[in-house]
Amino acid sequence: MKSLLRENIGEALVGLFVVLFAAWFVWFAWGATGGGAKAGAIHVTALFPNSTGINVGSEVRVAGMKVGTVTSQALDPQSFQVKATLAIDPKVKLPADSSAAITSEGFLGATFVSLIPGGDTVPLKDGDTIADTQGAMDLMSMVGQFINKSGGAAAGGAEEAPKP
Repeated sequence: MKSLLRENIGEALVGLFVVLFAAWFVWFAWGATGGGAKAGAIHVTALFPNSTGINVGSEVRVAGMKVGTVTSQALDPQSFQVKATLAIDPKVKLPADSSAAITSEGFLGATFVSLIPGGDTVPLKDGDTIADTQGAMDLMSMVGQFINKSGGAAAGGAEEAPKP
């Protein structure tokens, strides 16, 4: 038996590595998809006109620091806006009049929900809705608008003839 173990020690170590890697991957996926939200998190909703770039598990930040995650998204049938549920760390006491915006770290950076604290003395509580929101900026439509309007008045078609 001891000789069998000595002959297969490499295979046993590779098997152990595979099992440890699989456990790490499950733990990582659980946290990245919002399953790892803090216990007792404050769940608030925000209606965005455009939620391009954020998904379940996207970060929620205040002043660049992660304070929560996006836990769900659904299309609101009345307003046709995206209803995003945010799980926020209960230690962060954000004012009830805070606003939310979808932004990114840079031109090619990750997209996240940025919360901008308001001035109210009453903090957000579980079940509240953030009314002041700004959706994601659509870069391709902005480039298209720039290209279409870049010609000035001459791009409109007819030019006025110079007067003598």
